[in-house]
Amino acid sequence: MDYDIKDINLAAKGRLRIEWAGMSMPVLSQIRERFSRERPLEGVRLSACLHVTTETAGLVKTLKAGGAEVVLCASNPLSTQDDVAASLVADDEIPVFSIKGEDNATYYSHILAALRHRPHLTMDDGADLVGALHFIALNKWDDLAPSVAQWGSSLSEDERRDFLANVTGGTEETTTGVIRLRSMEKDGVLQFPIVSVNDANTKHLFDNRYGTGQSTVDGIIRATNRLLAGSTFVVSGYGWCGRGVTMRAKGHGAHVIVCEVDPLRALEAVMDGFQVMPIADAAPLGNFFCTLTGDINVIRAEHFKLMRDGAIVANSGHFDVELDLPGLADLATERRFIRDFVEEFLLEDGRRLYVLGEGRLINLAAAEGHPSSVMDMSFANQALCAEYMAKQHGAMKKQVYPVPPEIDEEIARLKLAAMGVKIDTLTAEQEKYLSSWEIGT
Repeated sequence: MDYDIKDINLAAKGRLRIEWAGMSMPVLSQIRERFSRERPLEGVRLSACLHVTTETAGLVKTLKAGGAEVVLCASNPLSTQDDVAASLVADDEIPVFSIKGEDNATYYSHILAALRHRPHLTMDDGADLVGALHFIALNKWDDLAPSVAQWGSSLSEDERRDFLANVTGGTEETTTGVIRLRSMEKDGVLQFPIVSVNDANTKHLFDNRYGTGQSTVDGIIRATNRLLAGSTFVVSGYGWCGRGVTMRAKGHGAHVIVCEVDPLRALEAVMDGFQVMPIADAAPLGNFFCTLTGDINVIRAEHFKLMRDGAIVANSGHFDVELDLPGLADLATERRFIRDFVEEFLLEDGRRLYVLGEGRLINLAAAEGHPSSVMDMSFANQALCAEYMAKQHGAMKKQVYPVPPEIDEEIARLKLAAMGVKIDTLTAEQEKYLSSWEIGT
């Protein structure tokens, strides 16, 4: 078995941590038990580009239990838990290509390893795997890392065609990836159907809000050991992830400022009790800054120039491009790592600004990512959508699809049951009333 991880001897530690996470993932456990019996993914080659964490381990073990031939690579250079990667290789014989802190060349060589698996299904968190696959198929070598481009360009036109024709579908985990995939669909270049797991209610209403909220604040606190109470905490983006972070920062006693470009979201933030203003106005006020937009250069050099001495800047969007780090580097006269995941930028006037986790996902760079109980629902969606796509082979168009409502509802039902929560059911009279237009007052 081919793999590339930090140290296979970390497997014992990883095994225990995977077991610990699994205790809080009852929905995925039930799906794994059924998959073991029914084998709905028998013979399916599946390449997954995900954050390699204890919760992801539960997902890939479930996919393998269903019969899939799984290969796993990282979707972020800083999010890998090396002991988890070691356990998956040593204990489950799942090929993993992922090392925490890997450079860009290694990162893309690992994506290449997942592509060489010639998958029938892809599973992405950020659409890097699907993007690389499409660049190869469309001969867009300038957009690829050299290692991937070199391999792709060595394929004949027929081989590239066959390579892409082999893929029947995929799933996408996160907002940033869905944005990229919808853009591909709009431009007419998307070559196979994708299910947007991110848009499932049992994903974004819980994972994005409660998972990102807790884990982002956790990462900032672990990296800095600074007190949030009494501070000014600036959040850029009031989507579900931004809502979660504002909620948790407020819960820690911070005064929270929200920066938004969408008038409806900005209005909602005001109604939720937060101060709303442009980032240029918030820059001189904040002690902490966190971006969660999925866009580029949200905090730019012009904003760094306005920040107070000691301001701490982090990102919890998928890619590190939300912070204009090259612009900040140009402003700095010196830079140094003052503690793990904390880089100090000394400006000409003596002010010091601090960037956490190299501007990458702070909840995974400095902490452990989302709690397992919320990832239980997200990865249940991934597993069931993989099963759905395997059954729908050839019946779906080349577009981005929502998660089927029946999958969303089943996951919610299973989660409530696992939590010991019961709910009401409609009576026959109530069902008739809701479905009828004739019944009045």
